[in-house]
Amino acid sequence: MTTSLPNHSANISIVLVDDHEIVCEGLSSILSLQDNLVIVGQAATQKQAVELCLDLKPDVILMDVRLPDGSGIEACREILAVLPETKVLMLTSYHDDEAVLAAIMAGAMGYLLKEISAKSIIEGIFTIVSGESLLDPKVTGQIFQKLRHHPQDNELKLNTLTKKEQSILNLIAEGKTNKEIAKLLFLSDKTIKNYVSVILSKLQLTRRSAAAAFITELNGHT
Repeated sequence: MTTSLPNHSANISIVLVDDHEIVCEGLSSILSLQDNLVIVGQAATQKQAVELCLDLKPDVILMDVRLPDGSGIEACREILAVLPETKVLMLTSYHDDEAVLAAIMAGAMGYLLKEISAKSIIEGIFTIVSGESLLDPKVTGQIFQKLRHHPQDNELKLNTLTKKEQSILNLIAEGKTNKEIAKLLFLSDKTIKNYVSVILSKLQLTRRSAAAAFITELNGHT
């Protein structure tokens, strides 16, 4: 079984994180049959996941949400703080709305239930590598409903930003690059980069795309 990703010829390195050996071995066997997918490591705990991924710097991490010594979501946050280009795809047996929200806020690019087909997991890997986010259809509707019902939480976070930071956040939502924002505000690229880091930290986000989604969702309620 193969699923091709258009115009993608380079190998995609993958780390599997799951405390169930059978799950890891099953995923490894399935993914190893696919062209361009290379399993470079496996971890069973949050601590092992962080250490292994910071060492191997994989393109993709397939991460279980619940781990013996903590959370895959926390591991995701720690890893992406150092390796922002790595893509994390959460895999879980549990239908947990709060976990999905937390995973998105931690920077995960996708969230899938383990009950889906092997083909869907492979397609999911290619989807997030191409820069697109992915949510299992069974959880998508409920998550966005929850976001819509709690706009006040986002407003509280927004109020932690200064006026300058809010204006930069709006420009990020418009798709402006740091260089373009710097030119518009007559500031250096480095200064804008620092502003963006502060904004993401205050909003408890790890990616510009998440910040853009944050302000877009919030503006939909104003």
